[in-house]
Amino acid sequence: MQIPTYEQFMFPFLDYLKDENEHTLKELYEFLPQYFNLSEEQVEELLPSGNQTVVVNRIGWARTYLKNAGLISSPKRAVFKITPEGLRLLLDSSVKEINQKVLERYPQFLEFKNRTKPATGSYIKTIISEDSRTPLEIMNENYQILKQSLQTELLEKIMECSPQFFEQLIVNLIVAMGYGGSISDAGKAVGKSGDGGIDGIVKEDILGLDKIYLQGKRWTNPVSRPDIQAFVGSLVGFKANKGIFITTSRFTKEAFAYSESIDKSLILIDGMKLTELMFLYNVGVSNVQTFTIKRMDLDFFEESL
Repeated sequence: MQIPTYEQFMFPFLDYLKDENEHTLKELYEFLPQYFNLSEEQVEELLPSGNQTVVVNRIGWARTYLKNAGLISSPKRAVFKITPEGLRLLLDSSVKEINQKVLERYPQFLEFKNRTKPATGSYIKTIISEDSRTPLEIMNENYQILKQSLQTELLEKIMECSPQFFEQLIVNLIVAMGYGGSISDAGKAVGKSGDGGIDGIVKEDILGLDKIYLQGKRWTNPVSRPDIQAFVGSLVGFKANKGIFITTSRFTKEAFAYSESIDKSLILIDGMKLTELMFLYNVGVSNVQTFTIKRMDLDFFEESL
């Protein structure tokens, strides 16, 4: 048989977890090829990039989709456990396989699919190609899916880290974005008792005459207007005019409205914007593979008359 698709890996992946115990990704890498009776040659077959095997890549995507549908959880790194929703799905006798159509029953999965919009403004549909799309359009859409999946993983990882790590992360990010220029000590985390409600400071010039004050909240609940008002109060205390409030969650409409009504430069960055900026400025991520799209150089073929 051919190497199964990521969708074909999903049902046995979930079924392996039905004992409700925690299982490692290594266990699944061993079990699933055996389940499908794959040959050693198939298990060792590499992607064109040569960076990963096809089997590991497809099992990884099965894991990503099951997790984003809320069917499995990851209590710690590379360890997985079935959720009550996943158990209910296995008990549904009408379900013989798991594919995107099945996953679309779950609002959590639909939210995952729809969070990222390609440049055209249309929602990502599926990884499966459609006749109406060009190869470049398919490539662009799949790139957005990869990006969205990484952003979700980044947010989950940040939530596992300590508050101190998060404070340093937001400072590193703002500096990576170019604020502070080439100043060696452009930013510092200051979150501690008596910090005046400020978690970080970034210098905009070498003497530190102009500074950006940072506040970071590693929260799951929305940030409300009173939280923004408290931060603005801290800015007033420091006689500061520029501030950035960063959260792993989101901001309420009232919080946004208040931030736009004050006479200070205040930027609000929510969880998805945070991970998008980390992606763009290579903070906490690294390049795995680069594709270069080429076209014919017609000037090269012009002959002198």
